[in-house]
Amino acid sequence: MPIFKENTKAISEVARAAWPLSFAEGDYNELFQQIGDARLVLIGEASHGTHEFYRERARITRRLIEEHGFSGVAAEADWPDAYRVHRFAQGQGDDPNAERALAGFRRFPAWMWRNMDVLNFVEWLRGYNLAYQRKVGFYGLDLYSLYSSAQAVLEYLDANDPAAAARARYRYSCFEEFEEDTQAYGYAASYGMTESCEQAVLDQLKEMLRRAAELAAHDGHSDRSELFSAEQNALLVRNAEHYYRTMFSGRVNSWNVRDQHMGETLDRLLAYLGPQSKLVVWAHNSHLGDARATQMGRSGELNLGQLVRERYGNASFLLGFTTYSGEVTAASNWDEPAERKIVRTALSGSYERLFHDVGISDFVLSLRDPAVKSVLAGPMLERAIGVIYRPDTERQSHYFDARLPEQFDAVIHLDRTRALIPLEKTAPWNAGEAPETYPSGI
Repeated sequence: MPIFKENTKAISEVARAAWPLSFAEGDYNELFQQIGDARLVLIGEASHGTHEFYRERARITRRLIEEHGFSGVAAEADWPDAYRVHRFAQGQGDDPNAERALAGFRRFPAWMWRNMDVLNFVEWLRGYNLAYQRKVGFYGLDLYSLYSSAQAVLEYLDANDPAAAARARYRYSCFEEFEEDTQAYGYAASYGMTESCEQAVLDQLKEMLRRAAELAAHDGHSDRSELFSAEQNALLVRNAEHYYRTMFSGRVNSWNVRDQHMGETLDRLLAYLGPQSKLVVWAHNSHLGDARATQMGRSGELNLGQLVRERYGNASFLLGFTTYSGEVTAASNWDEPAERKIVRTALSGSYERLFHDVGISDFVLSLRDPAVKSVLAGPMLERAIGVIYRPDTERQSHYFDARLPEQFDAVIHLDRTRALIPLEKTAPWNAGEAPETYPSGI
């Protein structure tokens, strides 16, 4: 493919500065020098369905745990489902294997967590914890689990304070008429069609935090882990109630509520784990790349990457992924089956196309290099594929303007990538997507 004249300098500088990947043991040595003593390492993904993004993220995370003493992974996942994995990884709970431990991830898109790459990582994490007597954790940052989090609060209180459980049950009964349809609650509450549960969930959270010492006395867990989890579930119910009410007042408001919850959860985790704790964060690039460097920021959206940089400064490191083409596991519409789709080649004028034109198939690039920062300053197009992929409207649906060197500290480019393998393969996934030249082959 042709190299555009205006990009020749950028291509030359990237080729000079890139660290090629051979997928061998020492691949990321230079990257770890850049990470240094960072307390928070945020590792993104340019899609929710790319095998190589998940595989390489796990490889980097394993080294952060083994060689740099990281305390756990905080992921773009619901707290109750992730906590079930956490307990398995620490040798607790009733799940006999990693696949059963991941069974809590049932809502769409289940393949984000019920896939072979996450399964392999969870199996490794449990083995590592048991072999080295560590307690490296696995935690959820997201807030979609309003009903299951409310149920987790009730189960904890039933076991430790039945009178408090009765009060919590009364408060959470505010949601009962909606039969776990959170969007129906949000719509009705935002338009005054039903009484808001805002005060009830806030009262429940305040009571749990106020009575933490008393509950801990009944808990019987010396490390306070179950009480902390119950508190986190109560916080999640409060924030999720707010989120679902704001869904109908505009995308910016609900997006900001969600990422602010992620930031609050991350702060609470670091405080709970102690001053020496360090965490790896797994989420989409759109959550972890600094929003101020994208058109998201210009429209009033913030994200977790921005919040982390504002709060932790140089103690954080933001790492993104890009790809040029290949396959992805994604759906065509919300709540539809996972499909194995072809990722179209990146558009001209995008970072992905420029990286492809460098001619190095897979590489790590530090965005702190002054010459690289200059030639990649942008803005340029950047691609984002979530759980939905619509190639027919790819420019409108999957590209945005970004200034990559301000968005991340480093980026990993994998030129051609494959689809994530779900634990439950659907018929559309097995069939895959016919290439555009089928049946002619031209």
